[in-house]
Amino acid sequence: MSGDHRSLALLLFSAFVAVTLGITTWVSRRRQGSAEEFYAGGRLFSPMENGFAIAGDYMSAASFLGISGLIALFGYDGLLYSVGFLVAWLVVLFLVAELVRNVGRFTLGDVVAARMRERPVRIAAGTSSVTVSVLYLVAQMVGAGSLVALLLGGTSGAARTWTVIGVGALMVIYVSLGGMRATTWIQIVKAVLLMAGAIALTVLVLVRFHGNVNDLLNTAAAQSGHGRDFLAPGLRYGGDWTARIDFISLGLALVLGTAGLPHILSRFYTVPTALAARRSVIWSIGLIGGFYLMTIVLGFGAAALVGTDAVRASNAAGNTAVPLLALDLGGGAGSAGGTVLFAVVAAIAFATILAVVAGITLASSASVAHDLYASLKRAHTKRRDEVAVARLAAAGIGAVAIALSLLAQNLNVAFLVGLAFAVAASANLPVLLYSLFWRNFTTRGAVWSVYGGLIPAVLLVVVSPVVSGSPESILPGVDFAYFPLQNPGVVSIPLGFLAGWFGTVTSTEPPDEARHAETEVRSLTGAGAV
Repeated sequence: MSGDHRSLALLLFSAFVAVTLGITTWVSRRRQGSAEEFYAGGRLFSPMENGFAIAGDYMSAASFLGISGLIALFGYDGLLYSVGFLVAWLVVLFLVAELVRNVGRFTLGDVVAARMRERPVRIAAGTSSVTVSVLYLVAQMVGAGSLVALLLGGTSGAARTWTVIGVGALMVIYVSLGGMRATTWIQIVKAVLLMAGAIALTVLVLVRFHGNVNDLLNTAAAQSGHGRDFLAPGLRYGGDWTARIDFISLGLALVLGTAGLPHILSRFYTVPTALAARRSVIWSIGLIGGFYLMTIVLGFGAAALVGTDAVRASNAAGNTAVPLLALDLGGGAGSAGGTVLFAVVAAIAFATILAVVAGITLASSASVAHDLYASLKRAHTKRRDEVAVARLAAAGIGAVAIALSLLAQNLNVAFLVGLAFAVAASANLPVLLYSLFWRNFTTRGAVWSVYGGLIPAVLLVVVSPVVSGSPESILPGVDFAYFPLQNPGVVSIPLGFLAGWFGTVTSTEPPDEARHAETEVRSLTGAGAV
């Protein structure tokens, strides 16, 4: 890319970073020592504010860069990601949002511990939450590296590495200084910017084709090199039965995983009541639904105007399809319009990454401090100590995510998020639903449910083609891909539910009916909720 692209985009990057650091500094002057303030922003956000923040948290680099890139490369099969990410919110709306807000305090571990022995279930829930969060962070940082590599002409591996490190450092600063309040406002600003950018690009694509969607699709098919197959199922997931089962696995992970994501669950605690939590979800569904409809137009627009081969040449995983589309819509390489639009889109994508990693880091550091640390030091733990540990945990989690991101730079960010969703659906969702709805659920069942989903999901990813056995793998030089599927959800999700059931029916500990009754009343009415 030209020097103009680099200068303008870097200027806009810097402006957003300056604004977000200003928000963080302003918030840090308020009293941040209390757990209520640090973890939940004082529970003072309105449903609309929280809805925008949830949308900002959820519409990640996987959505803006990854899904559009997959549609540009694989057409119809890439579009399935958009559908799965959106449908998942129906599960959140009807089964999770209000009940979690009433039963819990800050984390998933609070919901499970409400009727179980605290220490074992908090350790299990905290371990699972940190694992999911790190996988999600890796996806965002890979997106950041791809974006800056494109900006610098794709020639600088060192620039990509330093970008990942820089994003990690910024997220630690946001979380450590600003807590939930700063993170929420950063996500609100980012959601507004992302929606504005997506709307502008979508309008420009439709104007280019005079509002004729059929012409857009036909041109995309012609430019893809696959003809009409580009618009039909099977280009990515229809080759054989393994690919088809992989698609089913992905669909299960996307639809069921959202309700188990720690950074999404933590957002329900930032509003004062369960009704406000439900209204927050309704706001977020409206924003997220509109956004995913636009990613479909952007993906097919990139295939039609940039060309599938050009997208793949820029980034094999398709992560740079939207910036390349913006360059073309603005007038092409070397034009003033192309330079401005490319820089704006690149800056919005970068803002997206920064906002999402801040939310994920806060949720995972809260799990470390509130669940893991507090469980091990329960007798001597004070809320002030928890907040200090959470700030330290943010730095440690950031370091781990940076290291893993540098290994996974060639994978599509939407695909990486699919893995995080699979782990969340396997380990977190079963224990959450059992705790809320099964009267006879026991502590052993809760612990077995978490580890029975978490361990198989992680192990199956390790021995899958994601890690080894193909040129696109993290370790392409070796082959220990014994599990044929790229997404483990179809196996690990049922195992999580089965382990929870088996642990409960074999438990010698009788279920605590009194605590279940108390939890049930609290979850449905809000009586006694924090």
